[in-house]
Amino acid sequence: MTTTNRIMVVDGMALLFRAFYATAMSNYYMINSKGTPTNAVYGMVKHLFTAIETYQPTHVVCCWDMGSQTFRNDLFPDYKANRGAPPEELIPQFDLAKEVVESLNIPNVGQVGYEADDCMGTLSRLYSEHSQVFLLTGDQDLLQLLQPNVHVVLLKKGYGNYAEYHQDSFYEEKGIAPSQMVDLKALMGDSSDNYPGVKGIGEKTALKLLMEHQTIEGILENLDKLTKGQRAKIEQDLEMLHLSRELARINCEADVNCSLEDALFYIDDEKMEAKFNELEFRNWKKNLVRI
Repeated sequence: MTTTNRIMVVDGMALLFRAFYATAMSNYYMINSKGTPTNAVYGMVKHLFTAIETYQPTHVVCCWDMGSQTFRNDLFPDYKANRGAPPEELIPQFDLAKEVVESLNIPNVGQVGYEADDCMGTLSRLYSEHSQVFLLTGDQDLLQLLQPNVHVVLLKKGYGNYAEYHQDSFYEEKGIAPSQMVDLKALMGDSSDNYPGVKGIGEKTALKLLMEHQTIEGILENLDKLTKGQRAKIEQDLEMLHLSRELARINCEADVNCSLEDALFYIDDEKMEAKFNELEFRNWKKNLVRI
């Protein structure tokens, strides 16, 4: 399907955290005269402008987590329990980041009880019916959302370095379809999100099983064809296997929406300049990529 709309859906948290840690490692927080650190917000804008310049979207939307408690914590209280509190220099920048995005006339989207991933999934499903969608993130979980009209752009180290995935390139790399990624994570677990999957089954074995049997249901119907060890591990962790699949699956039915009209990308220079100057962004005209 050809379309003139190119919609970039941005994982605001991914850009903000990446920008923060890139400079915080050397204790460079860009603290302004009000005592507020701005390093994460400044870097986030640079990431955002660089991606917009690269992909030339007609529309841009930015999605956010809305607090740490989501429906996944209700399913599994230990979900992401391994993550500490954000650094104190980052905390005031969460609200600032949304203010800056708003000053660029980019809508901020989020839903309490859901993660930014769920909002991105919901919007990509809506937009991909009529538009080309680019999901900008650092999170490989979003690869499960790949469709003919949905590409995932993964941030790599530095600015302007991306791994862009579409359906075919994902299959070429992994040997499975994007939709099978949920079952892959259910089998192998996710240490960063703190759910175990099936203990003792790693990515290599999980990929092999999915290539042979397609789905978790296919694997369970063919337990007698598995090795004795594989079968024992799956039978022992059957409940966690099903729970891990629920945790891994991006929920594309969050209660969010954003019209194409609201998402149309245009910058009001005066509005942007006022915000950047208020935050005392240094040398922004020179250092932040202008569209």
